[in-house]
Amino acid sequence: MERKRVFSGIQPTGTVHIGNYFGAIKQWIALQDDYDALYCIVDLHAITVPQKPSALRQNIINMAKWYIAAGIDPQKSTIFVQSDIPAHSELAWILNTIARMGDMEKMTQFKDKSGDGRERASVALFDYPVLMAADILLYDTHIVPVGDDQVQHVELTRTLARRYNKRFGETFIVPRTLLSHGARIMGLDNPHKKMSKSAVSVYNYIALTDNAETIRKKIKKAVTDSGSEIVYSDDKPALKNLLTLYHLATGTSFAELEARYAQSSYGEFKRDLAEALIDHIVPIQERFSAISDEEVHDILTRGAARARAYANEKMRAVRALCGLGHV
Repeated sequence: MERKRVFSGIQPTGTVHIGNYFGAIKQWIALQDDYDALYCIVDLHAITVPQKPSALRQNIINMAKWYIAAGIDPQKSTIFVQSDIPAHSELAWILNTIARMGDMEKMTQFKDKSGDGRERASVALFDYPVLMAADILLYDTHIVPVGDDQVQHVELTRTLARRYNKRFGETFIVPRTLLSHGARIMGLDNPHKKMSKSAVSVYNYIALTDNAETIRKKIKKAVTDSGSEIVYSDDKPALKNLLTLYHLATGTSFAELEARYAQSSYGEFKRDLAEALIDHIVPIQERFSAISDEEVHDILTRGAARARAYANEKMRAVRALCGLGHV
């Protein structure tokens, strides 16, 4: 029986950190055994804000390496670059014709990212959610694993799929969102804001490139809550975040961690957490270093060929239903 399809992607910009890994990539690894998995490097999304072309190109290669080093198997999953498939842009334009300004003005992420510079923000940044919808719908995606900050965009995708199907006939699968427990890893310096590669302070995140000593230093400096009890609770957001990292790095349940550190200080807990993260991250770094650029080029070329076949077939149907083209 044909397996259902999962699609997701990450922008190839800045530092790849443990929020990207635990919040997205680690979940993708588990899904690739049960779904037809397509994992994209979304470089068109990256240029919604200015990028240095040479750095972007190398970041694309490095992102593919992180995917593979983390455990995404090119034999099980299709790994490809968004801009290698022109159909993403074409479908986004067609979906723009049924997206409404009212839909787009509700998108909170544009408000967050543009801030006080809304008048100077690019149209692409405003239209980002429609391109994301095209990414998803192009491949008859059933499941979209995302962080909770992207749930609103998937809901727009579902709306556009239904709207298109009603106007032109059944064409797109209406996908559903899948959130993981670690979908929102918070900043080490501020447990009320998501860990971010664009954070002002390097003590906000742990990069996948950080060495052992840097990881120890960053965890030591991570903020904690008042009191001394180590519990997983909404009332202790900093500890909740650190316990989440410990759980994701080791698989140890929150109840076990609470029992283990019932009589421990924050310092002892953080020392052990740092070592657990090091044990988890260093093997990924070693695999990353062993992958050549040439190997990645071959994997991305094969992935693009497979993705292009899916996309072209879907776009033939979309064009025909819209009345586009001369044949």
